[in-house]
Amino acid sequence: MDVQKVFHMNGGHGENSYAQNSSLQKKASDTVKHITLKSLEETYVSMKPKSLGIADLGCSCGQNTLSTIREMVEVVDETTRKLSNIPPEYRIYLNDLPTNDFNAIFKILPDFYTELNNERRIRGHKFDSSVFIAGYPGTFYGRLFPNKCLHFIYSSYSLHWLSRVPPGLYDKQGKSINTGNLYISRSSPVQVSKAYFEQFQEDFSLFLRSRSKELLAGGRMVLILLGRRDRNHVDRGNSFLWELLSRSFATLVSQGEVTQEKVDEYDTHFYAPSRNELEEEVKKETSFEIDRFEMFEIERNSKASMSHGIAVASTVRAIQESMISHHFGEEILDSLFENYGRLVDEEMIIEDIRPVSFIIVLRKL
Repeated sequence: MDVQKVFHMNGGHGENSYAQNSSLQKKASDTVKHITLKSLEETYVSMKPKSLGIADLGCSCGQNTLSTIREMVEVVDETTRKLSNIPPEYRIYLNDLPTNDFNAIFKILPDFYTELNNERRIRGHKFDSSVFIAGYPGTFYGRLFPNKCLHFIYSSYSLHWLSRVPPGLYDKQGKSINTGNLYISRSSPVQVSKAYFEQFQEDFSLFLRSRSKELLAGGRMVLILLGRRDRNHVDRGNSFLWELLSRSFATLVSQGEVTQEKVDEYDTHFYAPSRNELEEEVKKETSFEIDRFEMFEIERNSKASMSHGIAVASTVRAIQESMISHHFGEEILDSLFENYGRLVDEEMIIEDIRPVSFIIVLRKL
């Protein structure tokens, strides 16, 4: 399966769209928003460009994308006011795979510009500083932008997605060696975690090399992604959520809705790295210095109108539906994610599921 041609968040604004089911990602990015905005402020103060280039890599679609841009403009505007400087023009590049629903973003841009300009006037913004937003389709595992054209790069919940399913997961006959599992589990052969790690190394090192050419010296990257606590690939965090999705498929197999052979042919292009693995790749690439590196969790909302399991299932469906429906067909989706939400809730009663995330701030040397 060609990930770049198939994988995308659910577009539009329907019940299963990413726009309607990305509150967990929004909550996570808000948790570390102070770090993101402080890094942007420090970048602007140190460089003071007249034209500020910002890229959002893996922007997806929906209000989350534009709310982040609004906050970035606000913090730079406020910084220039304090410094008695004229605000820069803003060059905002929204990047994702070509399959992303960029039209969903473009359709709400006119209202976004109107609201942004009104807010800036209320804040006493007196200068004719323009905000230019453009879509930039393409994989971030490789070059996207001209040399030294960016000051700031932001990527939220995208870099745990690999460029492809690791080829090391298959034997010489093309059959998966990780049968019965979608990701690394306790029953997986040792070669499985090795294959995922090697694909992560290949992808992340290429990402760093590409961005090092596009960022100006002194520019910064803020990367937010899912990870794991230590060297163990299997824990009651992100890997366990994949384990529960595997169990959901097993239920469908037992009910005759899908064949075991079809499930065994399906593997995910995901990897949750450890802190040490990320630090090692940054160190090897040599173009960046780590300004900040923190691990955090998203607190569960006990007052939510829906159960945590349903919220997780809706989020995962909005992300994974394109890949699953391509391989299995759309007819299994409702049953699959009903099972998944129920399993998450059942496990949460036994013991918390605690996936962790990282925020990394890298400064270009």
